[in-house]
Amino acid sequence: MNFDAWLEEHRDTLRTFSGKRVFLLFSGGKDSSLCLHFMSRAKKHFGFDLEAHAGAYPLHRYTHQEKERLSAFWRDRGVKITWYDMGVSDDPMEGTSQPCLFCQKVRRDMLNKVLDDTVEHWENLVLVVSFTLWDLVSYSLEHVVAGFCFNSQEGDHLRKKRLRETAQRFYPVLKMKEGYTVFRPLLRFNESDVIAEVQHDGIPLLSIPCKYKDFRPKRSLQKYYEQMGLRFDYDEVFKFAKQTMGLGDTSEFMGMDKEQYLTKVF
Repeated sequence: MNFDAWLEEHRDTLRTFSGKRVFLLFSGGKDSSLCLHFMSRAKKHFGFDLEAHAGAYPLHRYTHQEKERLSAFWRDRGVKITWYDMGVSDDPMEGTSQPCLFCQKVRRDMLNKVLDDTVEHWENLVLVVSFTLWDLVSYSLEHVVAGFCFNSQEGDHLRKKRLRETAQRFYPVLKMKEGYTVFRPLLRFNESDVIAEVQHDGIPLLSIPCKYKDFRPKRSLQKYYEQMGLRFDYDEVFKFAKQTMGLGDTSEFMGMDKEQYLTKVF
């Protein structure tokens, strides 16, 4: 799917962003970089304000040189990246068996602080997140496998909690209770699609790999998809997830207060 096809796919959604504050979560990886590239082109068609916000964590990936290199590229294309000092070193990640969960918490806490400090009119806010189709496939498989493993009340509680977090990511657009919108523009993209577009358009990526990346179960699954040359279809994956995960009415998520959704689910 190239930009023109993507634009046509999301035209009805994008036109509702006119005059709004579009807040894109940027990491410098391939997914968020392609997302920023497409959204920066789309803003010229639909007249919205685009902001790119990056939590520079873990620190070993985000050197001054790396941030300057990426900032310069996007600055030339009319996009300013706001980098945030997370106020914590990488040391706590060394002492835990789940460093990615710690990293996610640090990033989520910073996001909520920034939103609390800067958002006055929530109905004008659009949060853009760069999940892809491979993420959705991995969530589906994770849920199926967990169903064979959890046989205690505590385990069942954890499975349901994880389901609530991942289920809402299957929907490209959620219009939330306070009027803000959550937009996931890349849900139809296989990883090979993302890589092809990034390479074709010469988009620079963060060059320092995360030394904790292999701790992510999702990463192991994606290596398998890559080695097997697998491609997926969003509609089929969504149908499978409805059957196995019980995806249902989006009102469960859209009716949540922002304090609950943004701190516990998003």
